[in-house]
Formats: sequence, C-alpha cells, structure tokens
Amino acid sequence: MPRITASSQQHTCQIIPFQMEITSRQQAYLTRWVQAAQPMGICDADVFVSEQKQAGISAGYVVVWVRETPDPAYQIYCHGNRWIVMDAIRDNKLGSFNTFADALNMIRPVMPREQGIVAA
Repeated sequence: MPRITASSQQHTCQIIPFQMEITSRQQAYLTRWVQAAQPMGICDADVFVSEQKQAGISAGYVVVWVRETPDPAYQIYCHGNRWIVMDAIRDNKLGSFNTFADALNMIRPVMPREQGIVAA
C-alpha cells in the first residue's frame, strides 16, 4: 500500500469572496430616504450596475445627487460585507458601514432608526 506523505499531498483551495448586492427592499428604502432627504439638499439617487466585475465588490452601486452640483456627489457600493460611501467628486472614501441604512444615514440622517429594522 503506498504511503502518503505531507509533501506528496497537494491541497488546492479556491476562495470565493463574499459580496452583497442591492436588493429590492434596499431600493425601496433608498426611495423613502431620497424623499425624506430632499429638504436637506438631496435631489435624486439611482442604482446602477457596473460593467466591470471585481472580486468581492458588488456589481450594483448607488449614486446620489445633491442640489449644489449637477455631478453625482456620493457613491455607495458593497465591498465584502461592508457598505462603502465614496465622495464621487473627489474620489475619497468617506466611511465603511455594516448596513445599507447606516451608509445612507452617513450622508443625511433623515430616516428614523428603529431597533430590529433590517436594511442591510
């Protein structure tokens, strides 16, 4: 019977990065957030799908416009299990959050935060 040694064994491991996508529930939350944030300068927001796929980064992302500029002001996307908020004008990372609601709240805190609400 052949003897198997540690040096003769080959282990291959394929790592599949975890990534979240924007759900219909989050899109509905985004719509309510935009309506609530309009008096605070938010003009619009929309969900787009990136043509470039990157491991661990969601294909869908949110772009937020404010009344001060015609260009998008913020971008929100998921990296792994964290929601990233970017300054879309200066391309700076503004924060990393556990939930989609927390990411929107960083931009404009207009939605009531209830215990037990799930808008991850």
